[in-house]
Amino acid sequence: MKPVVSIMHAWSCIVISVFAIVILSVLGALFNANHHSLMDSNDDPEDGTVVAGTAFAAVGVYGFFLVFCGLQAWLHARESRRGAIAL
Repeated sequence: MKPVVSIMHAWSCIVISVFAIVILSVLGALFNANHHSLMDSNDDPEDGTVVAGTAFAAVGVYGFFLVFCGLQAWLHARESRRGAIAL
């Protein structure tokens, strides 16, 4: 199987996905607990659990990106070990 994206794009996607998963998980947990720093203003959402569900759905999407880009990086590493010529 050949990689679809370049190695630089794969590693960039991995780094961005890890940061997004961490940040969105923390925000989702805070909204799920109706934390006062996120829920006390007049402009804030009424139901924190709905917002938390959306944040956790985004975590799932970034998790898929992480798996896909990790597979692409692994394919690049496997290809370079076999002595393939990179152009």
